[in-house]
Amino acid sequence: MPVVTCLDLEGVLTPEVWINVAESTGIEKLRLTTRDVSDYDELMRMRLKILDENNLKIGDIQSVIRTLEPLEGAREFLDSLRARCQVIILSDTYYEFAGPMMEKLGRPVLFCNSLVIEPDGRIADYRLRQKDGKRMSVKAMHSLQFKVIAVGDSYNDTTMLSEADAGILFRPPENVIKEFPQFPVTRTYKELLAEIEKNLG
Repeated sequence: MPVVTCLDLEGVLTPEVWINVAESTGIEKLRLTTRDVSDYDELMRMRLKILDENNLKIGDIQSVIRTLEPLEGAREFLDSLRARCQVIILSDTYYEFAGPMMEKLGRPVLFCNSLVIEPDGRIADYRLRQKDGKRMSVKAMHSLQFKVIAVGDSYNDTTMLSEADAGILFRPPENVIKEFPQFPVTRTYKELLAEIEKNLG
């Protein structure tokens, strides 16, 4: 059976965008991510409110993103993995954010979400491709008769990991490890590749 590996983006291949926006703007609450808040809508509503309160626009976020580089070793890991099986990035980021990072990673396939942006650059809302889109993408791969390996680091990855034939955590926080002890934990790309290879057969 052919294998697809589904990877989360931020925290697995790239830095967390919102943490870097927080560091750039000095707005501490923007440091919260899906590692801290399990309800994604609650997290995004908070972020959008903060952006409005501080008059931050899409251009401000994109200027931070353009300065970011993939995590050390991420491009080499991704190239090595793509030589072994097909790879899809499943992310809760937005196409309006992801362009520069995808370029630096060699343009892998990316399934993510979209932002609603007003003419003045204000981020008015967000649009999910589908509710629980990561898990539903794995279900779709199964319907196409693919074996699926999934890799993530946060609360919003756990339904994807559960749905996959093999779910792997990569550099997760302790709270996620404690709540989801069923998933093996890897901390380096070498460990992650070895864990994926165990499930390729």
